[in-house]
Amino acid sequence: MELNSPSLIKGDSVYDQRGSLSFINDLDLINIKRFYIVENNQKNFIRAWHAHKYEQKIFICVQGGAQVSAVKIDDFNKPSKEKKPINFFLNEKKMQCVFIPSGYANGSMNLVENTKLLIFSDSSLEESIKDDYRFSYDYWDNWSIEFK
Repeated sequence: MELNSPSLIKGDSVYDQRGSLSFINDLDLINIKRFYIVENNQKNFIRAWHAHKYEQKIFICVQGGAQVSAVKIDDFNKPSKEKKPINFFLNEKKMQCVFIPSGYANGSMNLVENTKLLIFSDSSLEESIKDDYRFSYDYWDNWSIEFK
């Protein structure tokens, strides 16, 4: 992917008498090396912040609903807390994904019980471990839910 900032890539679904077909035709998986599925055991569980200088990721919600967030890292040893995360909201009913480029920290919070996030990576596990930076879930505290 040639994207330089976190981006929502939209898909669609079609329906007929047989059922449905959901797709994201603009998603290019040519450089993907692995994938994994994250499922938390309670609602509103936060997994954050996880950053990479080189690795890129794609998040797809295959069950439930989740907030996926990203923040640009200016210094991997001591990032600025003034940076504002970009928030995306995914759910199983609307086919779309979030692309997180290298140089960003990412995190997620499931908004519904039994949420599953399918995550694609362009790095092998060995490459990812060598490019791994972690920060506390509340380093950039953007996880409060605003009720409308």
